[in-house]
Amino acid sequence: MQMRYGFNEINGWWHMSLGPHAAEIRRRLRLMDTRVIRVFVFDPQVPSPFKDWHLFAGLLQGVLDAGAVPMITFAKFEPAFDSPRNVASFVERCREVVWSCVEVWGGAVVKDWHWCIWNEPNNRIIGGDLTFAHYRAIYDEVASAILDEIEPHLGGRKAMIGGPSIDGTHRPYWMDWIARLLDEVDAAKVGFVNWHRYADWRPAVPSSSLGLEMWGSPDAPDGAMFEALLMAQTPGYESSARGVARLLQERDVLNVCGELNTIAHHENYYTLGLNQNIFGAAYYASALIHLIRGGADLEMRWTATGHDDAYGLISKTAEPTVAALAKQLFAQHVRTGDWISFPSTRPELPAIDAIVAWGDGPRLSGVLVNTSNKTVVIDACEWDSRLTRCDEVLILDAGCNGRIRRLPLERHVTISGYGIAVVTSAACDTVLD
Repeated sequence: MQMRYGFNEINGWWHMSLGPHAAEIRRRLRLMDTRVIRVFVFDPQVPSPFKDWHLFAGLLQGVLDAGAVPMITFAKFEPAFDSPRNVASFVERCREVVWSCVEVWGGAVVKDWHWCIWNEPNNRIIGGDLTFAHYRAIYDEVASAILDEIEPHLGGRKAMIGGPSIDGTHRPYWMDWIARLLDEVDAAKVGFVNWHRYADWRPAVPSSSLGLEMWGSPDAPDGAMFEALLMAQTPGYESSARGVARLLQERDVLNVCGELNTIAHHENYYTLGLNQNIFGAAYYASALIHLIRGGADLEMRWTATGHDDAYGLISKTAEPTVAALAKQLFAQHVRTGDWISFPSTRPELPAIDAIVAWGDGPRLSGVLVNTSNKTVVIDACEWDSRLTRCDEVLILDAGCNGRIRRLPLERHVTISGYGIAVVTSAACDTVLD
């Protein structure tokens, strides 16, 4: 198991780092084995490192206190993107941020941080709709500035600099950006590539009820059919990760899914809870299995801490969503460095995604995800005979009222609708709250 777990933080940054419930939020992030947290430097939702350094530093310290390292994302500046003056100004602002971090935390700490250049350059609304030529020129200059500041502390290791944080949700030719970045930029300046994938961007309700412009796209199907369509996208995480992995063959570059979620929108009236409820829990767990199968090195859900929005796994008062509990359950039983195997799909249960994980100790766990809204009954030992060593099952499904149930393992495991079941020898070591 090579994949690490991570998150993006944006609107909820204060609650995670400095708010009254920050310690509890960070405890939950540790339960989800969060290794990397992505933060945005020049975004209006985040304190400016130039005007509010103490707040910006507090955000980064919060990331460190959660046991993670920051992925500092430099984006963006106003066009023209090919203006030498604009590019030079942006590069110097990025350099000053890196220099300041080294001054405050020291090179021995900062050398392990990740540095991401830009965010969705192929998305006009988010990233400005750059050409690759414009992006490459910006990337090359910023990466050189970062290296100038941190190379003395690397001890010969490769710097974790990367991009392009490309929008891979229904955008044509998005892999071109990764292929060209690898081909046209000095290998010393590319430590990871970053790509994003959501199931859909369309609302879960008729667009006419929201007064939306769909830009020529049709409305999504209604109700259960939309849920089925969304869930049908999770195998795409495996194919995307596997495709990027092929581009990375024989290169010392990490494969990062830098954003994932069900519906790309921050309003609850738009998503109807599908990012955070039991459906969102099953979607996320299924996506994780497919990312692991595809060879991703890091996943970063959008987002960790919510601010009364439809994205966050954890509320600003540290209350976990159902999807957060699923991630806690998954991450405690499928750990970075584990040995893993993938049971073959069974024709009679096509909606079940499965992974088996074990470490050097006695822990053995089989994670079963029901991606359908129908009740399924599973003989776990038929999926993997080693699971006969397990004695308990942990279940989070549509019948659990948002709580994980711990039950003795009988021959058959029942998952009532969307949900996750963990057949394990280590239930007593699992934090369920």
